Amino acid sequence: VSRAEPHGASIIVYRQNGGAVELLILHRAHAADPNGDWAWTPPSGARYPSEEPAACARRELWEETGLRLDIRYIPRAVQSWYLYAAQAAPHDEVVLDAEHDQYAWVSVAVAIRRCQPAQVSESIRTVVDALGL
Repeated sequence: VSRAEPHGASIIVYRQNGGAVELLILHRAHAADPNGDWAWTPPSGARYPSEEPAACARRELWEETGLRLDIRYIPRAVQSWYLYAAQAAPHDEVVLDAEHDQYAWVSVAVAIRRCQPAQVSESIRTVVDALGL
């Protein structure tokens, strides 16, 4: 894990499905509380030493979901963890890694409610606001 900031990246993946915006969230297979803090998250992970932040985001997205999507950096005040957005197509197939046991395409409101603590849900709000979703 990189000791230099940013330490990692989160990717808020969204899609348009029948006029509705849906966000991809992942459930950690070994969550202490299956519905508590850190149980549900957007794709994310730590950056390797000297790995470029965007390369980290693309790698984590691929490793955790099997998706190869164009990513867009979303600036914010927090510099310790970078934030990206990626748009998926309605037919894109998600293939989970061993770290996650389920995924869901959910509304913005549901993603914000499930993805806790607040620092995680705030990252979702930041992307939703930045993209006008």
